[in-house]
Amino acid sequence: MQLHYHSYNLPFRHPFTISKGTKTHQPTLIVALQIGSYIGYGEATAITYYNVTVEQMIEQLESKRKMIEKFALTDPERFWHYLHHLIPNHPFLVCALDIAGWDLIGKMNRKPLHEMWGNDYKNAPVTDYTIGLNTIDNMVIKLKEKPWPVYKVKLGMVNDIDIIKAMRLHTDAPIRVDANAAWSLDEAIEKINALAKLGVEMIEQPLHKDNWEGMKILYENSPLPLFADESCVSESDVAKCAGYFHGINIKLTKCSGITPARRMIDHARQLNLKVLLGSMNESTVGSAAVVQLLPQADMADIDGPLLLAQDTATGLEYNFGTVRPSNGHGLGISLIG
Repeated sequence: MQLHYHSYNLPFRHPFTISKGTKTHQPTLIVALQIGSYIGYGEATAITYYNVTVEQMIEQLESKRKMIEKFALTDPERFWHYLHHLIPNHPFLVCALDIAGWDLIGKMNRKPLHEMWGNDYKNAPVTDYTIGLNTIDNMVIKLKEKPWPVYKVKLGMVNDIDIIKAMRLHTDAPIRVDANAAWSLDEAIEKINALAKLGVEMIEQPLHKDNWEGMKILYENSPLPLFADESCVSESDVAKCAGYFHGINIKLTKCSGITPARRMIDHARQLNLKVLLGSMNESTVGSAAVVQLLPQADMADIDGPLLLAQDTATGLEYNFGTVRPSNGHGLGISLIG
């Protein structure tokens, strides 16, 4: 097996702001695993607040190159376990390699991954479109620029309620709110009650990821469903969220790939937790991996290719909230250039 990789610094269509900061570009790493004429691709974005950089991932790749290339890939799940121990504490990089392994196996078996897993898109959820933090006027402009059946709105400002009120003058579509852990408990209680009257559908990560005591109180009093994001990073976090959240946001990059994400979905179902399949501004390569799992989710936030002004691949079709993969094997994507 041969290992290749390429880094990108993809520009956003608009500066992307959440409560943790603003960025104009998304650094990302595309990895490729090759066996003969078959090549599988995977992606991991670099996220500052998780202390992950592209340079750091490349350094790890080079230091472990020989061990990765010597693996006899026949089973992606065994490959993930191998990587999990080979590159501990680097879930983003393991994710990229895991996705590439699955893509490669799908191509070698001449089947799309969703077909290998028996996923039927008939009842698959639509994906939301994210509106990042900005002035109220600019957030409304972004909303009007992209008519969509459901929006995800980043909040975490003093004027959060005014933002949603202004948006309600221009759309009746469901709105999902993501506070990115910016609220205090008292603030969350007050704002969630107000947002419930404004047609908001759910709240994602209202409190700091470690504020479990506050989340218990909020869970017992919230009129809206609460979803964990920063509080649910890896498989071991799923059980912790039961009784504190109504659902979890599973992101491949955070949890280290497709392999653990599939187990997290099963575990969430056993605990009666709703599943939101999220993303971290991945281009089409990483987003296609999430879309292969889409039929297993209750909600989806897979809008990275829509937010970016430059892409790394083709193979996904977006149509007013509906997102579908091509019929190509594996991820169904083709790299650009």
